[in-house]
This record gives sequence, C-alpha cells and structure tokens, in this order.
Amino acid sequence: MTEWKEYKFSDFVEINPSVKIPKGIPVSFVEMKDLDSSVRYCEGSQKKELTGGSRFINGDTLFARITPCLENGRICQVRNLKNGYGFGSTEFHVFRGKEGVSDNDFVYYLSRWDEVRDFAEHNLEGSSGRQRVSKEAFDNLFLILPPLPTQRRIASILSSLDDKIDLLHRENATLEQMAETLFRQWFVVEAKEEWEEGQLGDICNYVNEKIDIGNVETGDYISTENMCPNKQGVVLASSVPENGKATKYRIDDVLLSNIRPYFKKIWLSDREGGCSADVLCIRGKNELYAFFSYYTIRQDEFFDYVMLGSKGCKMPRGDKSHIMNWPIIIPPKDELLKFNEIAKQGITKIRNNNKQIRTLIQMRDGLLPRLMSGEVKL
Repeated sequence: MTEWKEYKFSDFVEINPSVKIPKGIPVSFVEMKDLDSSVRYCEGSQKKELTGGSRFINGDTLFARITPCLENGRICQVRNLKNGYGFGSTEFHVFRGKEGVSDNDFVYYLSRWDEVRDFAEHNLEGSSGRQRVSKEAFDNLFLILPPLPTQRRIASILSSLDDKIDLLHRENATLEQMAETLFRQWFVVEAKEEWEEGQLGDICNYVNEKIDIGNVETGDYISTENMCPNKQGVVLASSVPENGKATKYRIDDVLLSNIRPYFKKIWLSDREGGCSADVLCIRGKNELYAFFSYYTIRQDEFFDYVMLGSKGCKMPRGDKSHIMNWPIIIPPKDELLKFNEIAKQGITKIRNNNKQIRTLIQMRDGLLPRLMSGEVKL
C-alpha cells in the first residue's frame, strides 16, 4: 500500500475523451439495451454512419449516467467495434485509462466498484425519473489507488473470472441456437401437411396465480428491467418492490416481457419466483408442450407478430389476446417427445452453466472491493 496514492477520479480517468470518427464509414452503434450488468463486454447492435451521441473506441468503458440504468449497473467495456469506432446513447459517460497513470481494464473494474457507483448515485441531479450524474461531479471523488503494475495484476485476476463467465455465456448462446435451428428444421421447414393447425392458446395458457412480493427473494424477482434483450435471458434484479403482488412462476414457465416486444426479452425459467405485471408468464398446458412452447415463442416471427398487434407508440405493449392467437402447427405426440428429449439435454447444460456463472459472479463481485481497497495484497 506504500505506493498507493490519492487521486481525484477525473485526474485518474479520462472522462468523455475526444474521439474523431472518419466521415462516411460505418461504425458500431451501441444502445443502452446492449449493456448487460452481469457481463463485462458489450458490442454494437447496429452498424451505421455517425449521427450523434457519445463516441468511443475499443477498450473504453461505457457508464450509464441516468436513473435507473445507473442503479441497475449498466456498465460495460466495449469491444469488436466496426472499424474500431463506436457511438451511442448520450446517456453514457465514457471512461478511459490515462497514459502513464491508469490501465484501461483496471478503469473498467474501478467503475464497477461500489465506491464509484455509490458516489455517482448520490450525485444524481435533475427531475425525478430523469436524474443524471454529471461529468463535473467526479471532480469531487477522491480515492486511494495503486500504481500501474498493481492495477494490471488486479485487472488480470478479475479478467480471468470474467473470461470464464464470457465463455459460458457464449456456450449457452450456441446451445440455444442449435435447439432453435433444430426446431425450425423439424417444425417449420419439414412440417407435414397432415399436422394439426392451431393457435398458441391451444398449447399454453397465461399464469394468473399471485404471490406476495415480500415472499420473493431478490434473485427470483423478474421485471422487464432485468430481462436481457435479444433472447439472452435474465440477470439478477438489483431490488424488489417493498409490497404488492407478483405473478408466481415456476420451473419451465416462459417469461415474456410485454413492453416494447421488439427487444425480444424472453426466458425459460429455471427456478420459482415472482414476476412484475409487465412480464407475461406462459405455461404449457401439459409437460409435452413446455419446451415446444418456449421455442415456438423464441422465433423472430413471433415477436414481429406481437408488434403488429401491440398498443401504444412510445412504449408499445403486446395485446394478450392477440398473442394467444399466434397461428402455429401442432406436431403429433411422437415428434414432440423426440424434440423434448433433445431440447432437455441442451437446457440442462445451459442451467448448469448458469449455476457456474452465478458462482463466478459472486466470486468476482466479492473479490473486487477487497482488491480495490488493498485489503488483498498482491
């Protein structure tokens, strides 16, 4: 600790550094929804020419500056940017290491440290619901921080855990894609003319059973805010409402965010808990339809269909009756049994991976403050 020094945060970190993006080339566009609080990296969801907003390069850290995204921990390091450049929401602060002072990877972990996040939350300004932390606020944050060699050792230790988390997430995405491909091949491309035509409501129902929110553990409460876009599942909720009722879900129920369906937020539950009113809980009418219902709803065409029947402009919501009228083909029992057997193997692997991910996240998040404070000596 003798080589550790006190720094003003804005002297240790470059905040919103200038980035000159060449004109006329496509670059990555990163939206707030592209940031997942449970993973280190984010990438652009779109490629387009610069129009405006925050600007950044590979290795920079995007730090959500607006409520509730700040409280929800939307902080990620960007990578794989098209042509090496990116731009995005004006609601990002961009953090970068300073040459000779701070390491880029260390800056990412520093920004996730509660000392920094709590400071930012306590310095929110503006009207309720649209509060932001300003760049100037960080002039008042002072921290005792290590020299560059120690920064790099700290970042290396934490990165080893995040690399394993990233690997497991990518394996899960591959398993989901394999099951989706099999579903489409069997039940869309090779569907038989003699198979029964029906609607989604023929194989599943909405769950209306309620549970007191006070009886739901934080990690088991699912709201649209902690559901990931692009069919990437869920992350742990940061908090649970103090009172009220939630819809009670159980293992193998399909949870579907009903706000802005184009975000494609869907999750096949691996536990029991409660979900908010803006999350639809859908359950197969019997076990035969559990996995089939899930992969039926995961189709991109389904989300397009829901949008066609949605209500509202700024915050469109799916119409529950319209959703259950989604036209489907219902294969015979023997085909469903074969698919279930294969799908279950992949889903079991995904759930085992998710258990490992949660354990690694707990290790990382427990180790981070001890390393940042110098409690663990390197």
